[in-house]
Amino acid sequence: MSAPPTRPAERARRQPARARLAARWARAVERRYAGRLDDRGAGAAAVILFAVPLPGAGRVFLALAAFVVDGGMSISQRERAADIAEQAARYAPQDIDEAALRASGGTSPPINYENCGARVRQFAREAGLSGPDVVASRCVSANAEQVEVEIQLTYEPVLTGPFYNGSFTVRGSSKAESHVG
Repeated sequence: MSAPPTRPAERARRQPARARLAARWARAVERRYAGRLDDRGAGAAAVILFAVPLPGAGRVFLALAAFVVDGGMSISQRERAADIAEQAARYAPQDIDEAALRASGGTSPPINYENCGARVRQFAREAGLSGPDVVASRCVSANAEQVEVEIQLTYEPVLTGPFYNGSFTVRGSSKAESHVG
């Protein structure tokens, strides 16, 4: 039994000529198309392949694709609402009572929870939410130690618009506490 080849030259001699040629060709293709071999356009190719040859089935496919796209958008908007709620929940308790913090020697930072609703709406406005969404975003509960916020986000469906008249509303909520550290 011989030892496995350790040097690249020995390994190259043991590879069949066809495998070496294929490997060299693959490296050349990678160098030529580096950065351009991605998935962009794959969805469009699937739509063309399934929708064009079968007109009746193509409509069904496009209807299913519309629900998939808008369903994905719904999930994305829910995640966005939750993300904005988390950020707003961290933003609201940054308004602390400085006099009480100094009086406690820096150990207990009480939140100015009376301003929680205004700070949540201010953050929602700065995050680019629409006017009605800013008004509907609120501070659910607040005290000197923690705040809970709720963000409303409204969006229009992309492909199922003819089936649904109107927009969809999603909400995200989050809590944040004030800690010294």
